[in-house]
Amino acid sequence: LSYSIGYSIGQNITAQGLEVNKDILSKAVIAALSKIQPSLTDDQMTQIIVAFQQKKMKERDEQLKTIGAKNKKEGEAFLAKNKTLPGVVTTASGLQYKIIEYGKGESPKKEDKVKVHYQGTLIDGREFDSSYKRGEPIEFELMGVIPGWTEALQLMHVGDKWELYIPSNLAYGEMQRSELIGPNTTLIFTVELLEIVKAEK
Repeated sequence: LSYSIGYSIGQNITAQGLEVNKDILSKAVIAALSKIQPSLTDDQMTQIIVAFQQKKMKERDEQLKTIGAKNKKEGEAFLAKNKTLPGVVTTASGLQYKIIEYGKGESPKKEDKVKVHYQGTLIDGREFDSSYKRGEPIEFELMGVIPGWTEALQLMHVGDKWELYIPSNLAYGEMQRSELIGPNTTLIFTVELLEIVKAEK
C-alpha cells in the first residue's frame, strides 16, 4: 500500500509537468507523515503554491495567445484561397459552403430541432469528430450549436449534403475547445441534413 500511494503521488507530479527537488520532496513527505513541525508556515506554503499556480496560468495564457494568433492567420489564409474555388459560396458573415448533394425537403427554422450526419476536420485534414464513425446521426436544436452551424442549416434543405468552412468567430472563437481545436481555429464540416425533428404533441 505504501509503495502504491508513493508511486501514485510521483505519477501525478510527473503528469502535471512539475519540476521538484526529489530530496526536499521526500523530506517534506516524511515530515508530514511523522507529524514534524514544517519548515514553513501554512500561510507561507499557501502563498508559494498560489504564486506558482498564477505563474503557470500566465504562461498558459501567453501560450494560447501565440497559438491563437497562428491559427487565426492560417485560417484567414485558407478561407481567402478557398472562397475563390469553384462552387464555394461566401455569406455576409464570412461562412463558406459548397453544396455536394441537393435535397428537396424543407429548410429548418432557427427554433427547430434537426437530425444530421457530419464529419469535422481541421484545415490540415485531421479529423476531430464524426457521427458517421459512431454509426448514428445526432439531433440538436439549431440555437444550441456554434453560429456557423445555426446559419448554414437554415440555408440547407432536408436531403442536402454540404461542406462548411467555418471561420473561428463562427465556431469556438478564442476558446481552447479540445486538444485538436485550439483558439481561433477554422473548422471544416461535411454536414448531411437528414430530418427536421418535429416536437411531440
